[in-house]
This record gives sequence, structure tokens and C-alpha cells, in this order.
Amino acid sequence: MYKKFETDIERDNYIKKATIYISDKRKPKAYILYFHGGGLVYGTREDLPEFHIKKFTENDFGIVAFDYPLAPESKIDFITSDVSHSIEYYINNISSLPYFLFGRSAGAYLCLLASSMTFTKPPNGVISYYGYGFLCRGWFEKPSEYYNTLPQVNENCINICTDEICTNGKLENRYSIYVYARQSGKWKDLFYTGREKFFFVYSSLSMCEKLSCSAFFAHSINDPDVSYDEFKALSSKYRCKTYIVSEPMHDFDRDTASESTKNLLNSTIDFINNNM
Repeated sequence: MYKKFETDIERDNYIKKATIYISDKRKPKAYILYFHGGGLVYGTREDLPEFHIKKFTENDFGIVAFDYPLAPESKIDFITSDVSHSIEYYINNISSLPYFLFGRSAGAYLCLLASSMTFTKPPNGVISYYGYGFLCRGWFEKPSEYYNTLPQVNENCINICTDEICTNGKLENRYSIYVYARQSGKWKDLFYTGREKFFFVYSSLSMCEKLSCSAFFAHSINDPDVSYDEFKALSSKYRCKTYIVSEPMHDFDRDTASESTKNLLNSTIDFINNNM
């Protein structure tokens, strides 16, 4: 089994939280810094399945799961600076052990952006589960066929947002914001305001020719949310280890009883061990 701790991280005028998981039997040999999914508008650090936590800690990896500011209250430049702050917090306050950046969906996007940045101690690798780098145009800039098969969500759903920084976006409160954004094709408008060219320069991987570490990319051919073309563009641009399935869902590892998920976790652990 594992032990679980929570810590508050103070930054400027707000406090964010992190949850630390370690084996209750052995000391970790490396840490996984985890950033959750949720389209940048919802989600919490607690979304990592129990199966994943047990699998990583049983293999002697500690996990630090971070919250981060969400859109539309915060924009992408502030969100990415907060992720960088969390990584430096790990380096300076939690452990001197090697670390890996791990994200699912939007969290993977943030990890990929971070892996193109410079830190006082670089990561040993970046792990992207169905992430993206906004390398392919179209899929995120127009109404989503998949989300438009769901009941229509009105723009008024955004009214629950305030002027306060939000770092804990529960599914039941904020998922409708993401559905509205994808149905309307206005997703990018929620987390980015500025000139179009600067979005691709500073908030995508378009200008990044090389990541600072080894990479592991996992994606489903039949992902209804994030275009499989994104995966192909990422994996062809960067030297990486890949894991491909054909499940008809975005976060396919949510099904922790499936062989796809079990094999994915084993492949991820192999990647980490090979890059220690």
C-alpha cells in the first residue's frame, strides 16, 4: 500500500495544494510530478485512478499531484507559470531525486510545454497520456462533432466563474463549461486572449524543435476529443516512446480493468526505469 500526504503551496496571493503519495514499505527512487486533465477549465489533482497510484508506488515511485489555476479565471500564460512554479517547488522543497513530468490530456499539454522550458534541475522524462501541443489546426478551433452529440450547453454556464483564482474544478460544477466551449468552438477563447500568432509562438509546441528530455506519448486512434493527428504530429516531431490503442474513448486508461490500461502502465514504468 501507500502513504498519502497533503501540503499547501503559497504563491503570491493564493494557496494551491499538492498531494504526495509514497510506498509505505520502501523509499522512492524517483518522483512523478502529476498534472490533471480537464481541458484547462475543470479537474483536480485527485483525478488519478487508484490503480495508477498503487502501480507507481508499488514500483517505488513517489507521486506529487499538483493543482493549478483554471480557465477562464486564469489564462494560459499564468497557468504555465504556475506549473513551472510547482516544478521548482518540487526541486527546492520536496526531493533531490530524479523526476518525471506526467499529465493526462490538458495536464499532458502543460507538461509538454514545461518540458520545453529550463529548470534548475531538468526532468528525466515527460509522459503524455492523450496530450496535445496544438500542432494541428482545426480540431480545437471549430465546433466538435463529438461534443455536439451531447445535450446542448448554454453560454450561461460560465456565470459560475468569479474573479477569484480557481485551482479546484470539480467535475459536477465545471464540466459543462468545457462541453459548451467545445460545442461552440470557443474553447481557446476561454484560456487565451491575444494575437493569434503569439498563441502558436508561446502557448503551443509549434516553435519547439526539441524537448529537454525523453518523451512517452500514449493515445487512442479513436479518440473523440483530442485529434489523433495531434499524436502523430507530436510523435513525428520528437524522439519518443509511443503507446497506441484503438479504444473509442479519450481517457481510455479510466477503464483500469482493461488490458490496454494494464499494458499502458507497464510500458510507462519501463520508460521511467530506462530514463533514470
